[in-house]
Parts: sequence; C-alpha cells; structure tokens
Amino acid sequence: MHKVRAIFISDLHLGTRHCQAERLLEFLREYASDYLNLLGDVFDLGAMRRGSHWSPAQNTVVQKLLKRARHGVRGVLVPGNHDEALRDYEGVSCGPTHVARSAVHHSADDYRYLPVHGDQFDQVARYHWVLTLIGDHGYNLLLNLNQCMSRLRRALGQGR
Repeated sequence: MHKVRAIFISDLHLGTRHCQAERLLEFLREYASDYLNLLGDVFDLGAMRRGSHWSPAQNTVVQKLLKRARHGVRGVLVPGNHDEALRDYEGVSCGPTHVARSAVHHSADDYRYLPVHGDQFDQVARYHWVLTLIGDHGYNLLLNLNQCMSRLRRALGQGR
C-alpha cells in the first residue's frame, strides 16, 4: 500500500447506478493517507429520494471510509449540491473527521489550500432550482445514453 499525506475525493454520488464504487475501492486498497477530504456529492440524496441504487461495493466504500476515521485518519466532509442536507450537520464529528462548509488544508511544504466542492460558486445551482432540476435530468439522460453506447461498443468489439 502506498502512503500519501492527503487524499481529496469528490462527486462519488453514492446511491446512484452510475457511481463507480469499484474503482474507488481499488484506489482505497492502494493508497493510505493521513488526511481524507470528501468534497461534496459523496451521497446523491436527490437521486436516492427518486429511488436509490445501493450496491454492495457502495456499502464497502462507506465502511472503508468509516474505518479510516476510526483509525485516526483526519479529514473533512464538505457537502455539495447533491448532499446539501448534510450542511445541517456542520460541526458534527465522526472521530477525527468533521462536517464543514469549507476547511483549510496545510500542505507538507506549508502551502494552504481551500478544499471546497464548488457548487457554492455556481449561480444556477444556488438560485435557479428549476434550471438545476432540468440540468440534473439532462445529465442523467446523458449518463444512461453513455452506458448504452459503451455496451454497444463492447458488443461490437470496439472497446472495453
């Protein structure tokens, strides 16, 4: 296992069919860290309200993240627009990991970084919920289309 100082992860979208939990598990099996920063859309609460898809791999991801927190990996969960309900838990901690709207990460060479999700800078996401809803449905349509096209390419022997 490789040891790094910090890992930054965003847009997992746990609870959806398109979540690539297996790939994240491969990564987590390869890398350990002192800090683990989860930067928004870890859970896709909106998609889960419409009907969640929770695979065993997604469950394993959550278990691995909790295990790291129990073993002293420090970190922050910064909610994004898809898991914004978690903002109500700002200040709550799970061991050395806490929920916050933002945090400052200090690098080993003494630089400071502001890890955020970015939705707070998106005027559409913040003020125009109808456009956000339309965009979300369009995005899901494109994901489904991409999945169909990938299956078709595999069937024709043109890619993985």
